Amino acid sequence: MKHIFITAIASLLGLLVNGQNCNIIFSGKIVDFHNGEPIIDATVHVESLDIYTTTDLDGKFILKNLCKGPLKVTFSHLSCETKTIEINLTENLERTIYLEHHVEELETIVVKGAEVKKKTTAAQETIIKTDVIDDYSSASLGDVIKQVSGVTSITTGSKIVKPVINGLHSSRVLVVNNNVRMEDQDWGIEHAPNIDVNAADNISVIKGAGTLAYGGDAIGGVVILEPKHPHLVDSLFGKTITGFQSNGLGYNISSSLHKTFESGWYANGVLGYKQNGDLKAPDYYLNNTGSKSFSASLQGGFKSFEKGFEVYLSHIDNEIGILSASHIGNTEDLVNAINSNEPYVNEDFSYSIKAPKQDVNHTLLKATGFKRFKSFGKVNFQYDYQNNQRFEYDKRVGSDKNKPAVDLNLQTHSLRVDTKIDNLEGYIMDFGVSGRFQDNFANPDTGVRRLIPDYQKLDFGIYGIVKSYFSDKLSGDLGVRYDYNHIDAKKYYKTSRWEERGYDEDFSDIVIDDLGTQLLTNPKFSFHNISVSTGLLYNHNEKNELSFNYSLSSRPPNPSELFSDGLHHSAARIELGDLRINKEISNRLGLSYRLNTKRIVMNLETYFNHINDFIYIKPTGTEATIRGTFPVWEYFQTNAILTGIDASFDVLLSNNWNFNNKSSYVYGQDTENDLPVIDMPSFRLSNTLSYSKANWKDLNVALNHEFVAKQNRYPDYNFETYIASSDSYVLVDISTPPAAYNLFNLSADATFDISNKMSLNVMAAVENIFDTSYREYLNRLRYFADDTGRNITVQLKFNY
Repeated sequence: MKHIFITAIASLLGLLVNGQNCNIIFSGKIVDFHNGEPIIDATVHVESLDIYTTTDLDGKFILKNLCKGPLKVTFSHLSCETKTIEINLTENLERTIYLEHHVEELETIVVKGAEVKKKTTAAQETIIKTDVIDDYSSASLGDVIKQVSGVTSITTGSKIVKPVINGLHSSRVLVVNNNVRMEDQDWGIEHAPNIDVNAADNISVIKGAGTLAYGGDAIGGVVILEPKHPHLVDSLFGKTITGFQSNGLGYNISSSLHKTFESGWYANGVLGYKQNGDLKAPDYYLNNTGSKSFSASLQGGFKSFEKGFEVYLSHIDNEIGILSASHIGNTEDLVNAINSNEPYVNEDFSYSIKAPKQDVNHTLLKATGFKRFKSFGKVNFQYDYQNNQRFEYDKRVGSDKNKPAVDLNLQTHSLRVDTKIDNLEGYIMDFGVSGRFQDNFANPDTGVRRLIPDYQKLDFGIYGIVKSYFSDKLSGDLGVRYDYNHIDAKKYYKTSRWEERGYDEDFSDIVIDDLGTQLLTNPKFSFHNISVSTGLLYNHNEKNELSFNYSLSSRPPNPSELFSDGLHHSAARIELGDLRINKEISNRLGLSYRLNTKRIVMNLETYFNHINDFIYIKPTGTEATIRGTFPVWEYFQTNAILTGIDASFDVLLSNNWNFNNKSSYVYGQDTENDLPVIDMPSFRLSNTLSYSKANWKDLNVALNHEFVAKQNRYPDYNFETYIASSDSYVLVDISTPPAAYNLFNLSADATFDISNKMSLNVMAAVENIFDTSYREYLNRLRYFADDTGRNITVQLKFNY
């Protein structure tokens, strides 16, 4: 009986199967997502039925004799993103399938050793990759990008480092972090960008205004930091870097973790901490040069080819001591400091950070989303908020001992929409609009006259960029941008200063209250700026590449240049802005040649930059205050020319030995006054001989030599001042640059496999091997002490 029942069930199932409709047709067309063009020879695969077919010359496909029910179909093509869909067949079905046929343009993960795509077509751009960034885990952004030829730094000691690109710095160099233009109070030399380099996967250094998406005021250049892009597979990986530095007994740790899902969801997190005590010159400690830095960032979102969103949050808190000996009390102290070989404060090592110091924290929040549209392109939306809080502490006594002399809070709201149109054959078009609102609050409770006033600033920008591929060898781009900037400030002026500078005649209409000894004013300024960037890239063959770039940039004056009025405590000088200062206009030409063979890689870059109304600050004398007598530095404008050459050579001497040479020279001339431009970097040369053995723990050993020449082209802004103790006038030599110097550095690293999922990279380095005493022209503290001496670094990097 049992066998009869089983046989009956089997017979019934057979009848049902034989009676099922298996004559259904699934057909359609596979086209390019961008322009709707048919994709030929694309593969259509039904894995459960082991059925294959390919598309014809019209991109069409057909699958016959299919049964009713669910079906999973995969569509693929060389250089396309594979796509899988699920359908439920009930009758004949026809569908149009869109594939991404330019997969090389997608924002995919950058794996170790892979090429990172450049942001520009023909600009002078260099990309710094992860392995180089990791070697500078304990350093600053300015230290990292100094590895690029033509990039130096201007510093206040060793921890406040600002990048200098072809002689230009501060507001002339834009810093973009995870697609956000950084906005903090980095106007002056002693204000460094608030960036944690450990959160960056790669850094692009663009000389000149090579990209207009972030602003048209990048007269010096743009520095773009990008975090690790999500890899849309199920994975969990990370790294931890920890290090120790002998000079300053410093230590640092940074740890990152990345989680991705094949579904498109992802999350990244980075934590870091750095601390050092007093740094040391070869012959003495540099007292009060300790620093602490805490940083954290969290990134998460969803990403597919057609749409996605991301939320990013970062915070960095820096406490930086400023060399005690630099905090002069009067001009006599300045003269004595310049004429002395050692700082007047010379104490034992300490981790304590006392006044003068800076305490700066920066919070960034970004929310962004994108959507791709068929036969059109991609639209991005982004909102970001930044809060920058800056405290600067002076040496004060009594109840004001722990009160900051400068308390500034800058809040920035930005909104931008960018569109990329890539459905045109041979062309890619980018255009966008952006708006930004800033509110700066200068706390009056410091008990000190505010150097920078309260103000509100509104910026609006619109840009368009066209990239064209004329042939396999020739490509180019053209970009145009318009920016509107409006600033509305409330500022108190001493009546005596107001009249001394002639403002009573030129700006009498902005006085809103006369308080007798001081005036409350309401300065308002509006600027209209046009910027242009264009270039051509010619690839003669795989070995030779030639590019040309022209950029027109307009930079409105920053608040420091307009409104500075009083004693800048951390700089120990009186700074005076000028309400008459107008925008700078730069015309820059760049020409580059690249040779790339199996054994030689050579880059030659030259440029010519003519800047109308170039803004600069120079010493003009001294002024007596209740705190003492201080040097006065004033902002001026002139016309200037900056031209120079950057060169790098990489020669593979053998399978294991390599030689690298980098050099740069900047010529800066004030054409109105027939003087050299102040604070131009001198000629510098770097030679590195390295040995590597990939088949033995990825061993790398490098010996480096740096030569920095004396800057013989400098303006003489020395002045005489009265010294009461000697009842005489003495010369204050504030201009003469220090002597040339040579430094030698050695580094070595190797990688050890701990398991199949973990490796350990061990690095050891010695900077300034021979403990050479030197002073750098672009270090603001060169008047008071030597630069740092020998430093031994040990670093461990765990990849897991």
